[in-house]
Amino acid sequence: MITDILGNIVFKTERRLDKGHHYLRFHPGGCNFYIFTACWNGVSRSIRMISTGHNDRKPVRLDFVGSYPEGPVLKSSYQVDDMILRESGILDNPAENQTYIFQFATNIPCLGTPTVDYEGQLYNTIQIFSQCWLKENLNVGLEIYGIQNQENNGIIEKYCYNDSPDSCAKYGGLYQWHEMMQTTNQQGAQGICPPGWHLPTDEEWKVLEGAVDSQYGIGDPEWDISWGYRGYDAGLNLKSTSGWAFNNNGTDFFGFSGLPGGLRANIDGHFYHLANRGFWWTSTRIDPNYVWLRSLDYSSTEVNIYDNHNQVGQSVRCIRNDY
Repeated sequence: MITDILGNIVFKTERRLDKGHHYLRFHPGGCNFYIFTACWNGVSRSIRMISTGHNDRKPVRLDFVGSYPEGPVLKSSYQVDDMILRESGILDNPAENQTYIFQFATNIPCLGTPTVDYEGQLYNTIQIFSQCWLKENLNVGLEIYGIQNQENNGIIEKYCYNDSPDSCAKYGGLYQWHEMMQTTNQQGAQGICPPGWHLPTDEEWKVLEGAVDSQYGIGDPEWDISWGYRGYDAGLNLKSTSGWAFNNNGTDFFGFSGLPGGLRANIDGHFYHLANRGFWWTSTRIDPNYVWLRSLDYSSTEVNIYDNHNQVGQSVRCIRNDY
């Protein structure tokens, strides 16, 4: 939007642009002073423009010249010393030459696996950069009350927020960490995920965060901050477009559709934070009792990383093995 010195709007347009640098050519009309304002996702930035040359009386015009996109440089092959994490999102560090096949895409069903039928539930899939995720929180197992602990008894057990089956249908189940992992402490295990899928590691969550943030890409040191809110708008872009407190919904630009499903506390077995926050386990432990997690908050555009006790009940997402 362009306004003159009196605040009159003399030009306004909307355009969908990819991430990167974009070049525009401004043709002033009869004034010498203008304000150029760009708005995106509720954030606006303005600059003042002063014309020092001859101005004609033609209408103000703003022409789109072209773009110089940002992002990883995609190559057909990698050398051993390349930083594969930064350039592809593949978490590997080969000791010798390797061939990798992967797909770059966003907000489409995963190639060859648009849905997954598992334990009587049909899940959609979502491709985000080089990763393939389930689009919904996992909802498998036998519901038990929040005052009980989930046991290693050969039966997958889950909590439903406020002990309501409707909550599981909407937000998915809530799981203690050991129940989610199913008798192993190995990060990246299948756990309660469908065959061919596994529980995401802390590093895989970092790739997801970098893939959806507009300012800090995959491999950026921002994602190595070990505690608290980080990133710029990864949280906003991961949150669903409805259901969040005070209508502080997300853009869901990448189809992850993160919901504010709350959690089950380990101290009293009560449920908290519905509509305010969503919590997702990683499969990466800090010590025998505490595990890394990610949370999205109604009041923040960032992603929160911290640890929680393994007996807390939280949401679970699964990621496909070959991504």
